[in-house]
Amino acid sequence: MRWVALTAIAPVAWGTNYYVTHEFLPPDSPLYGAALRALPAGLVLLGLCRQRPHGEWWWRSVVLGLLNVSVFFVLVYAASQLLPTSIASTVMAVSPLAMMLIAWVLVSERPGIAHLAGAAIGLGGVCLMLLTGTGGVSVPGILASAAAMLVSSFGHILTKRWNNTGTDVLASTAWQLTAGGLFLLPVAAAVEGPPPALSAPALLSFGYVTLVATALAFAAWFTGLRHLPAGTVGLVGLLNPVTGVLLGTAVAGEVLTAQQLCGLALVLTGVVLGRPTRAGRRGGSRTPLQPAPDKRPAREFSTCNPRYEGDTGAGSGADSRPG
Repeated sequence: MRWVALTAIAPVAWGTNYYVTHEFLPPDSPLYGAALRALPAGLVLLGLCRQRPHGEWWWRSVVLGLLNVSVFFVLVYAASQLLPTSIASTVMAVSPLAMMLIAWVLVSERPGIAHLAGAAIGLGGVCLMLLTGTGGVSVPGILASAAAMLVSSFGHILTKRWNNTGTDVLASTAWQLTAGGLFLLPVAAAVEGPPPALSAPALLSFGYVTLVATALAFAAWFTGLRHLPAGTVGLVGLLNPVTGVLLGTAVAGEVLTAQQLCGLALVLTGVVLGRPTRAGRRGGSRTPLQPAPDKRPAREFSTCNPRYEGDTGAGSGADSRPG
C-alpha cells in the first residue's frame, strides 16, 4: 500500500491545482501558464538529478513531453474554458478505463475484474458528486476533454513502458517536463505576446503549482506507474475530483449534499477495489518486457545517480519487487 499512498500525492495535488489556478493565476494566458508550470518544474528536477538524456531518451523525452505536458496542458485549459468543471472532470474520470485498455496493448497488463469494477463504480461516484444538471454542454469542449483524457492516458502508459528499461524515474520526469516547457515557451510568445505581469500572490501560486502540483506530483505519479499496475494507478487518479469537492467544502464553505456523499463513498470503494493484491501486486498477468529481470535495487523517485548512463537495457528490476 505504500506505493498507492505515494501515487495518491499526484491526484490530490492536481485537485488543489484547480483552485489555485482559478483563484490566483492569470486567466487569459494559458500557454504561458502551462510553460511556467512545466519548465521550472523540469529544471528543478534536473538540478536534483544532474543527469541528461542518453541515446533513445533524447527523442523519447520529446515525445513524452509533447503528450504528457504540452498537448495535455493546452487541451485541459481549452476544456476548462468551454465546459463546466463538473462535466470536464467527469469526462477525465473515464481515464482509468482508457489506461487499462492501453496498458493491455502496450505493456501486456490485462485488466482484472476488480479493476474494471472499481473503474465503473468510481466513474459512477464521480458522476454523482459532480453532475448536478446545471451548465451547458459544448461539443468542442467535450472533444477537448476527451482528447486530453486519451492523450494523457496514452502518454502515461508509454512512460510506464519506456521506464521499464531501467531509466531513473525522476530523471525521465525531469526530461519530459523540460522538453514540454521548452516547446510551449516559443509558442506562447508567438501567440500571446509578452509574458503577463505577475503579482506577489501569483508568483507564490506559481511556486506551489511548479513545485507541488507539477514536479512532486508527476514524479509520484510516474513512480506509481513503475511499481503498480496501470489499472490501480488510474483508479487512484479518481482522488482528483474528490479533492476538488472537499477543497470547495473546506475553503469556500460549500456543503456536501447527500448525493455528493454517496458519490464520495463510491469513488473510495472503486479505489479500494483497485488496490494491488498479493497475487497481482506487480501487474498480475503482465508479460515481462525484458527476458531476465535485473536483481539490482530499484531506483526511487527521490534519488538520482548522476553517473547513470540512461537507458542501458537493465531489465525491470523495480518491477520484480513486490509493491
